[in-house]
Amino acid sequence: MTATHAIEVGTELPPLRIRPISRTSLALFAGASGDHNPMHIDLDVAKSAGLDDVFAHGMLSMAYLGRLLTAWVPQQSIRSYSVRFAAITPVHGKPTATGRVVAIDQVAGERRATVELAVSLSDGSVTLTGDAVVAL
Repeated sequence: MTATHAIEVGTELPPLRIRPISRTSLALFAGASGDHNPMHIDLDVAKSAGLDDVFAHGMLSMAYLGRLLTAWVPQQSIRSYSVRFAAITPVHGKPTATGRVVAIDQVAGERRATVELAVSLSDGSVTLTGDAVVAL
């Protein structure tokens, strides 16, 4: 966790580098989330839709951003969290979750930071963007 008094606009969260997405990861996430959409776990279904392979659940990338945030501040400090899905994460893709403080405000008697968030792949493509507001 970061010392909150040292946080200012421009502060970057330590990146969360994820191992390449495996088929096992997708199957485990499907079971844990209850999202058994075959596009994420069945190669034949993905190919019948014109894709080369299965791809990761968007909510898996959202979970990685959640891990990024809770490694930086306690969970109870998160006031809001939202994302926008930008692109798919292919199986074997290697995501990295990042964040940067873009604003600091005083709201309801507490100091709050607005954090711009993203998940990108090793080729630089961005698969997920979002923001969060956290109490410092």
